[in-house]
Amino acid sequence: MRVERLRTGLRWALAGIFLAVGYVHLRYTDAFLPIMPDWVPYPRLTIQFTGVCEFAGAFGLMTARLRYLAGVMLALYAVCVYPANIKQAMDGGAIDGVHLNWWYHAPRLAFQPVIVWWALFAGGVVDWPFGRKK
Repeated sequence: MRVERLRTGLRWALAGIFLAVGYVHLRYTDAFLPIMPDWVPYPRLTIQFTGVCEFAGAFGLMTARLRYLAGVMLALYAVCVYPANIKQAMDGGAIDGVHLNWWYHAPRLAFQPVIVWWALFAGGVVDWPFGRKK
């Protein structure tokens, strides 16, 4: 029962984060253009699409019938946006004109696998490290 309370809390937190980040991607699309890898087609549209995906994933996590699928899709999403995070770190990308150093980028890059796990756990896909799914 404690694991389910933890899962519920983490699900709400993750949904809130994805709602906020989705808003930022849709509201400030052009700010993300510099971190898009050159090989990504239609970068502006891709950034807007990520915002829509973040909204859909957040709402999916909060819908029992869609929760499992949302967890899987948000985990895949976190893997798919990783190249943009790497590019920003390698280019020393700035946010609102503030240049960020490795004290920002290293934890962000290291935290990405945690986000993958978090989405899977919040969606009820995995129970690790809390035991086997019953």
